[in-house]
Amino acid sequence: MYEPIRTKSVHTSADDADFPHRSREDELDIQLAGHLAALLAVTDELGLTAQGDRIAEQVARLRSAPPARHAGRSEAPAATLHRRAHALAGRALVVAASRADTAVAILAAETMDTHTAALAASPARPAALVGAP
Repeated sequence: MYEPIRTKSVHTSADDADFPHRSREDELDIQLAGHLAALLAVTDELGLTAQGDRIAEQVARLRSAPPARHAGRSEAPAATLHRRAHALAGRALVVAASRADTAVAILAAETMDTHTAALAASPARPAALVGAP
């Protein structure tokens, strides 16, 4: 009454697929290297070469190749760059903690402290009220 199915099901396991698989550790390495590379760009823009060199070492370790560095300027205010760097270092810290990379976790925490201190030392801008002229 019923004819047997002659084609493979679309619901087959992904384990049988012919594409390369990455482990969770590999995915975290890629994610961490990306966060650190973005942090390196902001750090270089701020002119923090010593800190940038330490970040570049970790990116090179994770990617097995030295990162591309450039002196591109976005003309953003220093406070904005410090906030961006702080956020990127926080993301790197979360990923480093989840992959148990102590060296990067310490570097990210120190970087967050550096940018927090820089923000505290910069003159505060007045808060803009919503709807105020």
